[in-house]
Amino acid sequence: MKARSLVLALMLAAAPCIALAVDDPAEMLPDPRQEARAESIGEQLRCLVCQNESIEASGADLARDLRHVVRQHVAAGETNQQVMDWMVARYGNFIRLRPPLNRTTLILWAAPVLALIAGLVAAGLALRRKPGTLAPLTEAERARLADLTRRS
Repeated sequence: MKARSLVLALMLAAAPCIALAVDDPAEMLPDPRQEARAESIGEQLRCLVCQNESIEASGADLARDLRHVVRQHVAAGETNQQVMDWMVARYGNFIRLRPPLNRTTLILWAAPVLALIAGLVAAGLALRRKPGTLAPLTEAERARLADLTRRS
């Protein structure tokens, strides 16, 4: 019973990020070409709630709001680049699922490599350490150890 409750709780907690973004006809643009452009732009934008889904795939309220904003800009006649520029100006490069490689996003792209290098260095240092190289016990430590072993 507890396992079912836990699974249900986890499913409900993840509900905003589950791809429930069924195209609501009221949300779609009347012009199919504009709608296709809006969807194309939305596929490139990150849901700020789910963070690993596009706003087109996300069912979160914020993603729905961002889809609406994208469609407003497309309906106003802006180009794809203008819409992306507006979103990046408002939310930063984090809004893009694939941020461009430049000076400000270099750490974003380099982080996995840096983490791997740090892990390899830490593992190498741990393996280089010889086992049994601990300092010998002092007289006070030996006496304390003897006292503890007598008590147990």
